[in-house]
Amino acid sequence: MTNGDIIVSLDIGTSKVRAIIGEVTGTEIQIIGVGSADGDGIRKGAIVDIDKTVQSIRAAIDHAERMVGIQISSAYIGISGNHISLQNSHGVVAVNSPNREIGEEDIDRVLQASRVIALPPEREIIDVVPKGYVVDGLTDISDPRGMIGVRLEVEAYIITGSRTIIHNLVRCVERAGVQIAGLVLSPLSAGTVALTNDEKKLGVGLIDLGAGQTTVSVFKEGILEATTVLPVGGDHVTNDIAIGLRTQTEAAEGIKLRHACALVSESVQDHTFKVSRVGGNADKEFTQVDLAHIIEPRLQEIFMMVRQEMEKLGYKELAGGYVLTGGGANLPAVDKLAEFELESSVRVAIPEFLGVKDASFINGVGIIRNVARNFTNKVEVAAAAPRRKAGGNQGGGFVEKIKNWFNEFI
Repeated sequence: MTNGDIIVSLDIGTSKVRAIIGEVTGTEIQIIGVGSADGDGIRKGAIVDIDKTVQSIRAAIDHAERMVGIQISSAYIGISGNHISLQNSHGVVAVNSPNREIGEEDIDRVLQASRVIALPPEREIIDVVPKGYVVDGLTDISDPRGMIGVRLEVEAYIITGSRTIIHNLVRCVERAGVQIAGLVLSPLSAGTVALTNDEKKLGVGLIDLGAGQTTVSVFKEGILEATTVLPVGGDHVTNDIAIGLRTQTEAAEGIKLRHACALVSESVQDHTFKVSRVGGNADKEFTQVDLAHIIEPRLQEIFMMVRQEMEKLGYKELAGGYVLTGGGANLPAVDKLAEFELESSVRVAIPEFLGVKDASFINGVGIIRNVARNFTNKVEVAAAAPRRKAGGNQGGGFVEKIKNWFNEFI
């Protein structure tokens, strides 16, 4: 990767669509622009109105472009949801070079070989993630570049998703005038920013408290082992506040952001605020304690569902505990409530980059870091585009790239 490469991530969430522009210099990443727009057209993480979603994406892109003064031609897109599944796969190739030194081309070929699996017509491959390589029978190799061998194997997992959902996402982004440089699994990218190497090795649960859904992912032995989605999130808390205080949903969201506390025991009686009520002319005063009595039961329910889901996945205890991300992680005392409900250590992850020091930016920043680490070749191709023109416009959309990839095997 050359100095000053530009990488753009697009995180399309239920409440917000965010475009983040990162500049990569060597191994350092700097966030130089952020664009944000309301997530109209998206419910519970799924696109329900293409035109509104296109407008939201365009608004976020325009915002980011104005901030930095560049034109965004393409972006890496985060994807998650209950349609995502992980499937183990194995690939094997013979090392090509005359001196038997394993190079980048051999690694690309063995990863491509692992992609050759039988898939139902409604599924599509999003990504291939290597778990470990084997060189002439020598196992547990994390990076075989430069090693000498004859036979190269890879143990990988294939990330697949619903073809319909992926194509709808692709259609929205391309109709917004942005080419897709690649799709990146959001929990995988978030893990590069939110988690330490020790946590991922020991075993840790990553909980993304989004607006429309809660994504739970498990990392162990350094790799992503499982991911699942619960159909509850911050919007349910907002609806509870709207019903409990008898106010408009938009007003309830503002109250949540300005006055909420996740625990009744941590809330302050002297913290008061006034609420305009539906059907009434006079505002009514409430305390933060009143608000916490509404919020705490819903969050308890969400964490109880997380615990049940973890048990279904076969994880009763994780040595690395849990890490919270997403907009819901910004609620004061939410980590203490989670600790009590999950009976484990819990912390909130916040990106250490200027301009995005908020738990809700983890996914977008994570995509940039993930691309910088793992998709170096693709970014270098993108760098062939005019300097300071963001993204990787390689011609053709994502669907066209998938077609081209399949053509290589015909």
